[in-house]
Amino acid sequence: MHHDVLIIGGSYAGLSAAMALGRARRNVLIVDSGQPCNRQTPHSHNFLTRDGEKPAEIARIAWEQVSAYPTVARESGMIVRVSPAPGGFEAESDTGTLYTSRKLILAYGVKDHLPAIPGFADSWGITTLHCPYCHGYEVRSRPLGIFGNGDVVYEFTKLLTGWSNDLRLLTNGPATLTPEQRQELERHGIPVIEHELAAIAPAPEGQELHFANGDSVSIAALFARVQVTLPNTLAQELGCDLTPAGLIKTDELRRTNVPGVYAAGDAAIPMRSISAAVASGTLAAGMLNHELAGEDFAR
Repeated sequence: MHHDVLIIGGSYAGLSAAMALGRARRNVLIVDSGQPCNRQTPHSHNFLTRDGEKPAEIARIAWEQVSAYPTVARESGMIVRVSPAPGGFEAESDTGTLYTSRKLILAYGVKDHLPAIPGFADSWGITTLHCPYCHGYEVRSRPLGIFGNGDVVYEFTKLLTGWSNDLRLLTNGPATLTPEQRQELERHGIPVIEHELAAIAPAPEGQELHFANGDSVSIAALFARVQVTLPNTLAQELGCDLTPAGLIKTDELRRTNVPGVYAAGDAAIPMRSISAAVASGTLAAGMLNHELAGEDFAR
């Protein structure tokens, strides 16, 4: 099954790339596991014309429109191996199906590593959140928590002061803040809670945080910085460079250091939002098609 382009991952970046390539009359296959990171999130924001829409509904409409282009197809599955091959690349799915393509777009997103705290995973994307740009306006001026430790969460706390002045920092154990950082947080009236978080329970106005020492506090939402990694090693196996944050490194045209391999969406950009993913997918497709057109013209 040979294609001009194989897109690994069929969420917003992959679908956006597929639309642009379908309109360029390229033979495209999307292989997608159907497990996007935001599958629990009830509403998405910051995407023009779809502000407040359910992410799953945006994806449904997107595929409905992309599938209208006859050269674009989609299959369910997970790519477990990919390697260079004559004429481009060869990929194998978890069902043993083999695909070949001239070019690749890696758009398979990232994996969130959530702490094993009861209620954390259940509330992820609902009242435990990663992005104030996506969800901060809905809980503005209400009591908020920030989960994390060290320099990264200190900077995150500074950012969140734009949405609420009722904040508390939860370090889930001894804080690793500098004395200067503690002083600044105190100056802004932001307490540092070092007790271990034992559980998160839903509450009518958001959630109830229960600590190991028996204390509890009610908040509207908990913003968290959690570990994020790529969900597989396909990029590394191809020889793609990674950024210091562990994402796929690309140039401004979404090209990786491996010829013929492009990357888009959360796997390659730090701004995790639908609008950013869609933009990166369109750019990757446009630049990739330009490359294909040059090769075809030369032949």
